[in-house]
Amino acid sequence: MNKTKHLLLWSSVGVWLLLVVAAVQENYWREWRQVQASATAPDGPLEIRLRQVVNPTLNISDRCVSCHVGMAPGESGISGPRLAVVHKPVVHDPAEMGCTTCHGGQGAATDKDDAHGDVHFWPEPMLAKNHLYAGCGSCHTTLNIPNAAVFEHSRSTFERLDCLACHRVDGRGGTLRPDKGGMEGPDLSRVGMTGFKADWYPQHLAKHNEAQTGVWKTSFGPISEADQKTAEAFLSTRVAAPRLVEAKAQFHSLGCMGCHKIGGGMGGDAGVDLARSGLKDPGQLNFAQVPGAPTLSNWLAEHFRSPAGLVAGSQMPMLGLSENQIELLTLYVLSLRRRDVPGSYLPKDRVSAMRFNGREFSSDGATLFSALCSGCHGATGQGMRYPGLPPFPAIGKSDFLSLVSDEFLTETITKGRPGRKMPKWGELGLKPEDVAALIGYLRQLSVTPAKVETTPARWVKADPNWGRQLFAASCAGCHGTKGEGIEGPALNNQVFLRSATDSLLTETIKNGRQGTAMRGFSQPSSVFPALTPAEIEAVTAFIRTWEEKKP
Repeated sequence: MNKTKHLLLWSSVGVWLLLVVAAVQENYWREWRQVQASATAPDGPLEIRLRQVVNPTLNISDRCVSCHVGMAPGESGISGPRLAVVHKPVVHDPAEMGCTTCHGGQGAATDKDDAHGDVHFWPEPMLAKNHLYAGCGSCHTTLNIPNAAVFEHSRSTFERLDCLACHRVDGRGGTLRPDKGGMEGPDLSRVGMTGFKADWYPQHLAKHNEAQTGVWKTSFGPISEADQKTAEAFLSTRVAAPRLVEAKAQFHSLGCMGCHKIGGGMGGDAGVDLARSGLKDPGQLNFAQVPGAPTLSNWLAEHFRSPAGLVAGSQMPMLGLSENQIELLTLYVLSLRRRDVPGSYLPKDRVSAMRFNGREFSSDGATLFSALCSGCHGATGQGMRYPGLPPFPAIGKSDFLSLVSDEFLTETITKGRPGRKMPKWGELGLKPEDVAALIGYLRQLSVTPAKVETTPARWVKADPNWGRQLFAASCAGCHGTKGEGIEGPALNNQVFLRSATDSLLTETIKNGRQGTAMRGFSQPSSVFPALTPAEIEAVTAFIRTWEEKKP
């Protein structure tokens, strides 16, 4: 009986002590209380209490401001530890938008690890400092971003024109210069969202002509029309998220959209839609092959280094990217976290993309090619070969482009190659003017004009049965006995057969293709004898037997 009493007594004391410790911890030792106790309001000590940002329209209730008290609604002039100071100037008011909308994390929590989402069960940890701009993708979708080369050219042009003498852009420029004065123009860091005057150049030029001395005379002068357009292209990308724009430009440089769509927009069908890839739950990913902490950013980086090594059966090739490219792609994919946002909060760029088919990439030929085509055909159209995949043809070489007309290229781009990885871009969103821009870029790459046909498209009259034997002996090893394609491309393809002329076929068989396994058969090799012109025409006639005849 005494033992039972003692057990009850001491267990009650233990529970009481636990309650006391819990009460002390909750009321005195919590980190947010210590932060607020060390902060000071303009009129004296700060009132210590839980604070939160509540926005029912966005369905958020964030208590992050219990520590970051200077960002809480109605609080201003707070001094104290760094955690308690006001948010850096941004486009949106944190007191309205909350914290988790942009940063991720667990808004209802009040302990640091819980609030930051650094716990195994929370599906959306807070973004790391070097990936903060990824949060913009929750609502925004920046439009008309070029590839990395075009973007860098536009940025260097803007700087070469000395625009930073007067304007600040993303924290640079607009500083005092000896004998030249200081900043006269507005900050242009957000001009891509707000827009700029179409007649800015005539107004600037008039001020330059009127000035006798000073920055208007020394730092501004006549600008060519090409430089004006290039500078304006750079300004259109200034949306207060410079690192994210750079990351998106990198994404548009590697042919990713040849396989992937984003939110059902322009892109290929071979890969998954990436619209919400930045919201993958780390708890559902396998980190066995991922070095470092088990975070989504580390998983994505390793995926870009070795796709098949991380995801068994992945068809994504190893691209041999630099670490800087991997970092930029990781940032961009983390930004693909589009949420369902109430109409009153939808930004203009998202509305343009959703309702008016606004494009996220610019429509110049270089960007179209790098975004849609370079992943398979190479950055300069040199052709690509990836382990486990058939080689992709070289389309930027002069020996090919000198044999094909613009009509042939248009047909191929628009209707694709059925049965191969080349999609029907005409059905996936490419407009006729886009196709023309792509072809113009290809011609520019090789400095090769379009072929002007002087002979009929079908002029070969040879014996196809003889050609069958020659094809089996010399061609079937690469192109397949039925032209289905093995090492070489599929020739038994109706889009190709319809658009290819006999001259294209005979000249390709005769001279081969630079940079590919296709040798020219007009000269003998150690394996194959040379083919005479008559034999080449016979092979062409046999290839034509696969062509479906029009009724």
